[in-house]
Amino acid sequence: MYANGDIFVGEIIGTAILILFGAGVCAAVTLNYSKAKSAGWIVIAFGWGFGVMAGAYTAGPLSGGHLNPAVTLGIAIDTGKWDKAWLYVAGQMVGAVVGAVLAYLAYFAQFNANVPGGGKGSRLLGQGATPTLGIFSTIPEIRNPVANLVTEVIGTVALVLPVLAFGLTEGLGESGTQTLLVAFLVVGIGLSLGGPTGYAINPARDLGPRLVHQFLPIPNKGTSDWGYAWVPVAGPLIGGALAGLLYNAAF
Repeated sequence: MYANGDIFVGEIIGTAILILFGAGVCAAVTLNYSKAKSAGWIVIAFGWGFGVMAGAYTAGPLSGGHLNPAVTLGIAIDTGKWDKAWLYVAGQMVGAVVGAVLAYLAYFAQFNANVPGGGKGSRLLGQGATPTLGIFSTIPEIRNPVANLVTEVIGTVALVLPVLAFGLTEGLGESGTQTLLVAFLVVGIGLSLGGPTGYAINPARDLGPRLVHQFLPIPNKGTSDWGYAWVPVAGPLIGGALAGLLYNAAF
């Protein structure tokens, strides 16, 4: 249905928008000198949901707007069509990197002011530098790899299974309502299931920005935590596969 070049470009653009909004809202809530500083988890959940909405609507005409290797995997298992899956995943990874870099540039001054005391002339004298990994990637509140993996699996099934089921409702795709529902679904997952791990539910969403965090010259950025990085990749892939299998079995 979609041309190879359109798929690759569409997924790059759509995923870049998703990560720009998502990492952007995390930066807004986290970094000093941001007007949204300490705005809270509800703001983060809605920021990610709106990122999904903007990215998926933009990419939809070109690629269908998967924006997530777990979604691509679930659809491939459901349909049995694997020939273009690699194009989707490649575009998603490139887009995730691009989006993370754009979020960094948008908050460039705030990242550069991320020094103990807040920098020269700062009103934040005495405060330490802010850890920055959570702006780009997920960090568990309690580090328990098995529990963290299970959380990501459950959250991703809760995403991919409804995404597949929405396709059964006649008219949702044509009207564009399906994409809006997915955006609110992501908000709901964030509010209900995001507390333990930060809800990656998307391997590209975590891995691409983690790579960017590793290589960007952010002052006092802290660790990129590669020892945990496999969890937000493996968990969503397992969840996407389970959702595809469950959908095939039940529907």
